[in-house]
Amino acid sequence: MNQSSLSKWLKWIIIVVGLSGLLVYVWVIPSFGQMLAVEYPEFAYCYLPWMILIGVTGIPCYVALAFGWRIAKSIGENRSFSIENAKLLKRIAILAVADTGLFFVMNIVYLLLNMNHPAFVLMSLIVLVIGIAISAVSAALSHLVRKAADLQEQSDLTI
Repeated sequence: MNQSSLSKWLKWIIIVVGLSGLLVYVWVIPSFGQMLAVEYPEFAYCYLPWMILIGVTGIPCYVALAFGWRIAKSIGENRSFSIENAKLLKRIAILAVADTGLFFVMNIVYLLLNMNHPAFVLMSLIVLVIGIAISAVSAALSHLVRKAADLQEQSDLTI
């Protein structure tokens, strides 16, 4: 697979993930929340705070997708190993850990405010582990891309 086709595949994946996320954030989660508010009216007051939290946690996801788009574009331009890509991957790592950390902390805060169930806090540990894994992979890729960019720069200077 050449870099141009890899770039196209990455862009299509980013588009599909972005549209799927939009569907989840705009339709699935609000519908599920409304269903819970109707089924359990004593917790209807929790709907708006949860929707705000979910909306806020969606923002870093789309920023990371935008960074991924820029990386895919530079791969298509034959600039796979660049300092810019390393910086973008590092930013994705920071966004992932910050977003999942915020989600977990807010789950605990909502539990203390009696707006959450302990089982959801335990399930949010899965989200936390996934976010940390994404952050670790992005940080490792950032390091490797930076090293490859340095090697490529040294190679270009010696020729």
